[in-house]
Amino acid sequence: MAERKKSKLAPVKVYYRRLWKNAFFGTTIMLVCLLIGVLGYKFTIPEMDWFDSLLNASMILSGMGPMIDPSIVLSKGAKVFASMYALFSGVAFISVIGILIAPIAHRFFHKLHLEDTSDDQ
Repeated sequence: MAERKKSKLAPVKVYYRRLWKNAFFGTTIMLVCLLIGVLGYKFTIPEMDWFDSLLNASMILSGMGPMIDPSIVLSKGAKVFASMYALFSGVAFISVIGILIAPIAHRFFHKLHLEDTSDDQ
């Protein structure tokens, strides 16, 4: 748990542990999201091999856009999956960025608050 408003700033070792924990958690979330995309593309678009599914899922998850070959005709199910995965990926990506930035922002604002209260005393 993060320190309270009036407590001292956490030691650097604790801060780095929080960074690594959040980085591990964020990476795990991204890998699960990537796995969902790879499996979804592979099984909804039979013409795609595993490498194409990985490429497409990672491009969507990173916000770059789809890499589907224009010669592939998509079924309605594939279109629905691609749409839902794109929306899901946007939310997942923004959430993971928040998870990664949280300990940095918390430490910054806590340090700023400690400096502000030291002038009042």
